[in-house]
Amino acid sequence: MKLWKRAAALTMAAMLTLSLAACGSQEQNTTPEAQTQTKEEAPKEEAPKEEPKDLEKITFVLDWTPNTNHTGLYVALEKGYFKDAGLEVEVVQPPEDGAEMLVASGRAQFGVSFQDYIAPAISGDTPLGITAVAALVQHNTSGIISRKGEGMDTPKGLEGHKYATWDSPVEKATLRQVVEKDGGDFSKVELIPSTVTDEVSALQSKSVDAIWIFYGWAGIACETAGLETDYFAFKDIDPVFDFYTPIVIGNNDFLKEHPDTAKAFLAALAHGYQDAIDDPKGAAEILIKAAPELKDSEALVLASQNYLSKQYIADAARWGEFDEARWSAFFTWLNENKLLEHTVEPTAGFSNDFLPAVS
Repeated sequence: MKLWKRAAALTMAAMLTLSLAACGSQEQNTTPEAQTQTKEEAPKEEAPKEEPKDLEKITFVLDWTPNTNHTGLYVALEKGYFKDAGLEVEVVQPPEDGAEMLVASGRAQFGVSFQDYIAPAISGDTPLGITAVAALVQHNTSGIISRKGEGMDTPKGLEGHKYATWDSPVEKATLRQVVEKDGGDFSKVELIPSTVTDEVSALQSKSVDAIWIFYGWAGIACETAGLETDYFAFKDIDPVFDFYTPIVIGNNDFLKEHPDTAKAFLAALAHGYQDAIDDPKGAAEILIKAAPELKDSEALVLASQNYLSKQYIADAARWGEFDEARWSAFFTWLNENKLLEHTVEPTAGFSNDFLPAVS
């Protein structure tokens, strides 16, 4: 389960229309006086206008509908950072088989994914040709939320309570590890198969007691709704779960054949995220302008943007940076727990080579 999975899909495109300058002609003066004009008196010809250069087209595929994970992208579009870099960027929704397949096929050059999603994709005999090239958010902001005061502020407290599971092996192995690390018995957690799309309603109705969320949206949604909650982050229980989610992935062939274009794209994207850090309110307004369906959730978007403005870079040296030790620790954990059909190379699947230099 990831953030903001909604029924409605929105395809946003940043299209550039080129206009041609019209050429006009001046009437010639054929009077005798005009024929006697000296060369110095003749009207000077204007220098020809420079024709606009064609922009290189880039397709960027989202993971779900537009949300505050994506704000820097829309800021870069709105402020013309991609255009300034010689790029025309089209933003599209993912197909049923996901952003990973669209990027691997070359129909999109870049997209949004997650470290846990690409692990199976890049392992085995026929790995997908994708590489993580930037971390949208520096640390894993996901964890378990529950109603306040019911004892679920720690993993052990989940014993005897209803947890909404989407029945993923990685999900259940993660939950088992944090519960047992906290001294609890995972078998005493009641797993309720459920795909929760409205965490506030689910908790208020008591249909479930605990939900895996990303705090930057669902946690903030509970705050803005006035629902008091308890929460613990997975990374605070076990550092192995401080993996990268979400991330930007690139098509391997494109990265190899067009490294300068990839760097230009990520430099413009990084500029957009820096603006979202510096001006959360203005960035949120740009996101809502790009995705008008978020207008009804304006307070949530503004609060979420303020929260994520501190998470995009956090303690990293620059936006997008991957730490090899953290990346490989999570892949090693997947291997050790036999959660993949094939073993994944711990240090495979990511690169910092296309990011802007540390300023």
